[in-house]
Amino acid sequence: MAYTVGGVHHVKFETQTPRERWIEAGLEALAAGGPDAVRVEALAKRLGVTKGGFYGFFPDRDALLTAMLDAWERESTDEVLERVEREGGNPKTRIARAGVLTFSSDRLLPIDLAIRDWARRDQAIADRLRRVDNRRMGLLREMIGTFCDDPEEVEARSLLAFCLLIGEHFLAADHGDHTRTQVLRRAGDLILDRHPDETSA
Repeated sequence: MAYTVGGVHHVKFETQTPRERWIEAGLEALAAGGPDAVRVEALAKRLGVTKGGFYGFFPDRDALLTAMLDAWERESTDEVLERVEREGGNPKTRIARAGVLTFSSDRLLPIDLAIRDWARRDQAIADRLRRVDNRRMGLLREMIGTFCDDPEEVEARSLLAFCLLIGEHFLAADHGDHTRTQVLRRAGDLILDRHPDETSA
């Protein structure tokens, strides 16, 4: 599976173990149809293997779902934060990069949105999502706190930034003579106290 994040091309399947391929197929099914779409028989057909092969890697479907969530959490928090730290830049650039990696990707975004919908009906998933979102908010607070001294304003800006990144995917409104990209960029400028000519992400 090939995908692009932040202008970098990635290929998932080339180095995956058979177990990881089950997890990947499960995440793709989750993104496309929610948790009910994660069915062992359908995944086996998709992977071109027998259903019995599944049980060589997982004792049951619940174990697969847990492994899928672990993979999503690792990729959408640990790996994103590691890359943001590795690539550096000023705090505003780091915030923008984290947002692009997490919420502008054809890979992570559909999974994230599916998990948010799932969390509305399952408390364990809601608890997992809260942990992930708290880590993301922690990065926003840390970065915004470098150019804003008021703790209440830091929290408000962090919330606005997070809501902007997630909420715009549910908004169907038009913006007159402006494109959605233009409006999002300007909204980011306002939240991050960024001059328009600083915008590079």
